[in-house]
Amino acid sequence: MASAKRSLSERLKVRNLVTILVVALALYGLAAYVVLPMAWTHYEHQPGLADRPMVTHTGQGIPGDPLNVGLVGVKEDVLTSMHAAGWYPADPVTLRSSIEIIGSVVLDRPYHDAPVSPLYYDGRREDFAFEKPVGESADKRDHVRFWKVLDKGAEGRPVWLGSATYDRGVGLSHDTGQVTHHIGPDIDAVRDALTDDLKKAGMVEATYQITGIGPTVNGHNGEGDPYYTDGEIWMSRLVPAGAKSTAPPVVLPPPAFVGLKDRLWHWAVSWL
Repeated sequence: MASAKRSLSERLKVRNLVTILVVALALYGLAAYVVLPMAWTHYEHQPGLADRPMVTHTGQGIPGDPLNVGLVGVKEDVLTSMHAAGWYPADPVTLRSSIEIIGSVVLDRPYHDAPVSPLYYDGRREDFAFEKPVGESADKRDHVRFWKVLDKGAEGRPVWLGSATYDRGVGLSHDTGQVTHHIGPDIDAVRDALTDDLKKAGMVEATYQITGIGPTVNGHNGEGDPYYTDGEIWMSRLVPAGAKSTAPPVVLPPPAFVGLKDRLWHWAVSWL
């Protein structure tokens, strides 16, 4: 009798533990995949971007670099501001430009307008590509591609989304075998550097965040290169007609929960 009671008691304990485990997993799933993503998803400054995809694709349809930076202004504002910030328009990819990249790397000589391989957003390749050399050759550089995604955003001006990354070296594409660059993992650093360059050049009226792909620890682009990001897009509202501003840009803060998430994220990745 005593043995039967112990057996029943043990079964009840196991059943209770299983129930607690199932409930805990359900709460985790609800928090991690529903509540928290909803809490830090925000488009209050550009509601027209709320339903947009936030990842580019290669010509083969493979997910490419995520979108992490944005501009607000007409085409001429974009070109003027990027020039003032010290970023060069990139050449188109051709056999000649590919040979020039190889020569730049081998001979360690500058190639300020080296091409970037095309990526696609909403089925079309980038409208603009810019780069900023790092060092003396085309081996290493910061670069960004931009697509116009809204003809008229919340401020009544065109909105451009871009993908800014750091090229850590030249290699061959895993997909096509063509000469290409491989990116560094910290894509937030390049996004922030580009935004700072535009600010220093006096080309920004205001900056603010919108949600991009969300926090990502172990993402991979179309070339298989790993990256991590806090998942936010920093938008810069450009000065009109290249009229340089001497006042610091207005920084519109994100919602409090998003700001807390960002602080915790950057504390965590500082240990990577």
